[in-house]
Amino acid sequence: MAKRAESIALRADFSLLIDGRLESSPQHLDVINPALGEAFARCPAATRDHLERAVKAARTAFPAWRDKTFAERAALIKKMSQRLREKQNELAELLTREQGKPLAQSVAEIDRGAAQSDGMVGIEIPAEVLVDDADRHIELRYRPLGVVGIITPWNAPVNLALGPLVSALYTGNTVILKPSPYTPLSTLKVAELLNEVFPRGVVNVLAGGDELGAWITAHPGVDKISFTGSVATGKKVLASAAETLKRVTLELGGNDPAIIMDDVDPKAIAKKIFFASFVNSGQVCMAIKRIYAHEKIYDALCAALVEEAKKAKVGDGLDPATELGPVQNKMQYDKVVGIIEDTKKRGAKFLAGGEVPKGPGYFLPPTLVTDIDDDSRLVREEQFGPIVPILKFSDLDDALRRANDTRYGLSGSVWTSDVTRGAEIAAKLEVGTAWVNQHRTTSAFVPFGGAKESGMGRQYSALGLKSYMEPEVVSVAKR
Repeated sequence: MAKRAESIALRADFSLLIDGRLESSPQHLDVINPALGEAFARCPAATRDHLERAVKAARTAFPAWRDKTFAERAALIKKMSQRLREKQNELAELLTREQGKPLAQSVAEIDRGAAQSDGMVGIEIPAEVLVDDADRHIELRYRPLGVVGIITPWNAPVNLALGPLVSALYTGNTVILKPSPYTPLSTLKVAELLNEVFPRGVVNVLAGGDELGAWITAHPGVDKISFTGSVATGKKVLASAAETLKRVTLELGGNDPAIIMDDVDPKAIAKKIFFASFVNSGQVCMAIKRIYAHEKIYDALCAALVEEAKKAKVGDGLDPATELGPVQNKMQYDKVVGIIEDTKKRGAKFLAGGEVPKGPGYFLPPTLVTDIDDDSRLVREEQFGPIVPILKFSDLDDALRRANDTRYGLSGSVWTSDVTRGAEIAAKLEVGTAWVNQHRTTSAFVPFGGAKESGMGRQYSALGLKSYMEPEVVSVAKR
């Protein structure tokens, strides 16, 4: 008997983009719908020859693209944003089918990506005058690097591609973009829109497995790598890029703490805390992954979060009632199930969730855990799934020590009615971004990235844009 996945006609209207042409490949990737646990589409997978031609196209297109003004490049990026908005609903449905998140969140992801793109091209990168006196005029200028390889993850494939893509293009670089093999389809459809907007060779989009990413990071014709993904893979990217001293931006995993002070109203903040922890079923690098609650409000906060968990509807992202979709892929699902099982073995208390439903699909309920040791997998690792520990503290210094006792340092937050004190506490978190009374708030004008093993460099803002350029001092002797 034929397998069910083979009996279904797979959608296959997808192409690679190389030098302004949409291309096929003798190799392919089957893409799984995580709500069903079966393949629903097939796309071409790039070969080494595809990559060589993409690098050649990007290098050929670079001089003319570099020589355009910021304003000229910004105009084309804004045109791209407009095309994304026009195709938003079509792209969002495809994004939900391959990624699993609720359709409304897929729509929001595309909208946010377009808005962030428009925001970034409003940032100016002028020459900086360092000295201007009777003897010398010295400027610090910024010039494009060349070809940028962008490797993106599966949790927010459109938005997390657009950030580095626009950064590279706006600053005068050409691009080779590789989406995750788990979620390549929406990016390939975005590529068709990009092909309508940008000159040939400026943007090239290749789908493929992990070997394609390794080829890109090692390629001598690529001048910079922007990678978003796991710490383990980020280290491999950095090691590979070192062979040719490529410039590198790494946005890696996190194990974000949220410190809840004793002066908050637990019921008032529970919805925000729950959403920041479980949005996209916890598959967000900057989601709250550890909750440290003061003993005075601990029980009340636990009860309020349990109420939120009970209300949350888990299901297929195409169902309008769904609030939490499936875990995106089987490998990550198995990891999260393993953490759940380890947590049970340790005797922790499950306030909500904890069960592993039978298929189809990679569904897990929102799970809240108490009475768990700080050295457990759930606390030490980035779970990247719908399970969060709620940890009690009585002494603030102890809470900060525990919050910072991690190799991760992406972001964190402090929740309090005293915002002045909150800012002082937040500044003691060893992270790239520390929020007060909010979490997951980003902007095109604010740099974002991680401390410790959560990354290198920053995306967004003038600081992020400059990382796609080479600083060059021009020093003139006046006499």
